[in-house]
Amino acid sequence: MIPLLQFRAITILSVGLGLGAAPAAVAQIGGQQAFSFLNLAPGAKVAALGGVNVSARDSDPTMFLSNPALLNADMEGRLALSFVDYVADIKQSTAAYAFKESKAGRFGVGVTYLSYGKFEEYDAAGNSLGQFSVNEYALSVADSYTQGNFTLGGTARLAVSGIAGNHSVAALADVGAVFKHPEQDFTVGLTARNVGYQLKTYAGAGREPMPLDVQIGASIKPEHMPLRFSITAHHLQQFDIVYLDPNQRGQLDEFGNEVVKKKSVGDKIARHFAVGGELILGKNLNVRVGYNHLQRRELRLDNTSGGAGLSFGVMLRISQFQLDYTYAGIHASGGANYFTVARNLNTLFTKTQ
Repeated sequence: MIPLLQFRAITILSVGLGLGAAPAAVAQIGGQQAFSFLNLAPGAKVAALGGVNVSARDSDPTMFLSNPALLNADMEGRLALSFVDYVADIKQSTAAYAFKESKAGRFGVGVTYLSYGKFEEYDAAGNSLGQFSVNEYALSVADSYTQGNFTLGGTARLAVSGIAGNHSVAALADVGAVFKHPEQDFTVGLTARNVGYQLKTYAGAGREPMPLDVQIGASIKPEHMPLRFSITAHHLQQFDIVYLDPNQRGQLDEFGNEVVKKKSVGDKIARHFAVGGELILGKNLNVRVGYNHLQRRELRLDNTSGGAGLSFGVMLRISQFQLDYTYAGIHASGGANYFTVARNLNTLFTKTQ
């Protein structure tokens, strides 16, 4: 028997963030794929820009986990550590490092670990069998090449999911491209994420589809303005990602007849987009805000949306450290806190010597 708070927390994350822990009937995206935790924001910056971004070039190495083509010279020698505190006992940790460019390209490596906490286990008679853990983790290796204004990148990834000693394994890949304008602060990114195959399934279970996500986005900073805007379209491989609960009763009209909810073309289109903005207050301070319409619609309650789909963040540079914090609304009952710290290890070792 799963504690109520943890069960509700996993259900919330499954529906809105695509963890796939809930049954297939819960959400059109979140319950039909395995290893959907790979679509979670790897760091505070991505989370602050709406949870999805493939075009914002930065020195933060966690960005290449969203699009391998974002692996750039500013990341060389930098290590980023990210921690996410979700609701209940659900935690996520990510480490990413970018190596110096060589003849084989510019390499980056990342590790992500997600823990759902501890759960009580019972047999059919209701006798306690102790506790078990649920966790998922992934190892990613990325490579990028830059030619002129274009950067091409690819990521090879091994993902493992474990429940009470049972494990499932998958091999996946990302491919991406970024165009950077030679004179203006304008970039366009395109990526196909999590193309892969389930190598090992859970005992007695059939193979499940991987969390494929085709994304395209752009970031632009108008000249003489301290603002940078980003817009990203996701899940382009599937037009209709709207889910309507067939068991939910609709409102009654003036004649007492139930008004059945219908999908609109506008809502279908809007759920594919996430937008974000950065207020650049100097080289050492940025303020960020983002909005994800899919999360907003899937995580809202009947009478309120709370802060679902909204995110707010700040970036602060102190000495050689870059500190990022983001609060992302998950549900009317709470949200997630993202912390990322990054530093150039090359300068650290040089000063030490």
